[in-house]
Amino acid sequence: MTEDPTPHDARNTPRPDPELDFLQARILGVLVEKRLTVPDTYPLTLNALVAGCNQKTSRDPVIETTESEVRDALDGLRRMALVIESSGGRAMRYAENVKRVYAVPSESVSLLATLVLRGPQTAAELRLHSERLQRFSDLSAVEGFLDELAARSPRPLVRLLPRRPGARESRWTHLLTPQAAVEEDAPGAEPAPDLAFRAKPEADERGARSPLEDRVEALERQVAALADRLDALMRTPGEPRPD
Repeated sequence: MTEDPTPHDARNTPRPDPELDFLQARILGVLVEKRLTVPDTYPLTLNALVAGCNQKTSRDPVIETTESEVRDALDGLRRMALVIESSGGRAMRYAENVKRVYAVPSESVSLLATLVLRGPQTAAELRLHSERLQRFSDLSAVEGFLDELAARSPRPLVRLLPRRPGARESRWTHLLTPQAAVEEDAPGAEPAPDLAFRAKPEADERGARSPLEDRVEALERQVAALADRLDALMRTPGEPRPD
């Protein structure tokens, strides 16, 4: 019998976790959110994914990204096996694979998605904001999953931030991107280079936008959602979906 030439230690060495940039993390958060909240239109088309990344509600920070930028980010996520591409109807569709790649439970995936989409939050805020994705029986359940993510090997996926002056509770942040914890350790610092030119604080956004622009944006989102639903109806009956 021929022996496996691979050293025993190498075969048992855990595979290193993927390191994401901001947009890749945002894409994964959107895919997790939409899988759980609008399953009829999941997996998502590129148009729906861009709309989810640029969504003005339940997002911090609010950004403006383009189809080409999202497509480039998807290429990297596919290479890391974090996104699965499939053909369906008239367009390619994309599904996330976070649970399998990071080997974490569904509850943890929902918490990570909420942190990625909304920024650092207390455990109580996470329980509230993740309710549409995952219902937790009580606050201790949320804290239990956060503690597991913080103690995870080969590297933690979240950490508890120092309590801010005047704050009653400490906030949690995700560690899927290298800059996430660094930026939270330095409040008021400039945004990361790949985000600085298109991040838009909500206060400035409201002051600069007209009611007509808001109506046009709302209509564009509705058209994208209707197109996705039509595409879903036109799929071949019994067509398999990614897990």
